[in-house]
Amino acid sequence: MLLDHLRVPIVLAPMAGGPSTPELTAAVTAAGGFGTLAAGYLSAEATATRIAATRTLTDGPFGVNLFAPGTPTDPADYTPYVARLSREFEVGTPKFDTDDWAAKLDLLVAAPVAVVTCAFGCPTAEEVARLHAVGTEFWVTVTSVDEARRAAAAGADALIAQGAEAGGHRASFVDRGADDAVDPPTLLTLLQLLRAATDLPLVAAGGLSTGAAIAAALALGARAAQVGTAFLRCPEAGTNPVHRAALGAATPTMLTRAFTGRRARGLRNRFMDDHSADAPAAYPEIHYATAPLRAAARAAGNPDAVNLWAGQAHSVTCELPAGELVAALAAAAKTALGTALSGPIQGC
Repeated sequence: MLLDHLRVPIVLAPMAGGPSTPELTAAVTAAGGFGTLAAGYLSAEATATRIAATRTLTDGPFGVNLFAPGTPTDPADYTPYVARLSREFEVGTPKFDTDDWAAKLDLLVAAPVAVVTCAFGCPTAEEVARLHAVGTEFWVTVTSVDEARRAAAAGADALIAQGAEAGGHRASFVDRGADDAVDPPTLLTLLQLLRAATDLPLVAAGGLSTGAAIAAALALGARAAQVGTAFLRCPEAGTNPVHRAALGAATPTMLTRAFTGRRARGLRNRFMDDHSADAPAAYPEIHYATAPLRAAARAAGNPDAVNLWAGQAHSVTCELPAGELVAALAAAAKTALGTALSGPIQGC
């Protein structure tokens, strides 16, 4: 099991859509953690190029994250929302696709990496077996005990437990409007529930921006911590300047479907306030519909009309090179695990 051989129990969250780069992935692996490369929104060909680039930067193990395909949404569910947006913004054409799932899976069977991780669902046992046959571990991101059991039944080697605090998209297997009536469990709650329900190794994810927070997750039985938001400010990350500039402020976060049609946590801004209430559960259709307006906002330096994904603890993150950040977080976690916590928790 790869988790048994990490020098540092820190896993890089994949962060699709720009922040994930070969340089960031390689830097985390080189520092003794485990780098994960995001393949979400990329074609299989682009994914192959990024894997090759990562291999030129590190001889160590790294992983690749895939988005499990969902099902198309009835256009009647999202057409009114897109029409309302079009009165204020340039919008794109909503469409459904599988994010090149089958071709990416073929790629990763032909050119294996150490670990493949998955969000938004769980592949079939046959698909997992194909990865196992080439020596690849398969980790599934889960948000509930039911999802954990389904992942275990499919042959998952480890579970990434995503708490409500996490930035970016909720990894739930199914995203429905009815889900909004149920509070998603926080990370510490989810870890306790999963530890009671499964013996699979757990990787904790959600709001882990300090070493003390990582220590808390490890104390509850996680084998490692998956960290995303804290790496967004590293120079190796491909974080857009508008996004990067917003992360250090004490802006609150919120969950919204307004940008992509799937619940995601980001820094609260005007677009969220104006459009979250009527945003439909329609992913990836809304993702494609809002792509032009988000691109225009980034180009204009306008933080009020772009998705600024971030976890709840974003304001205590540090601007450090990735390797230094891994070392700082690991040292702080070791100290917190070895001594009783007292007084205020500092940053990295």
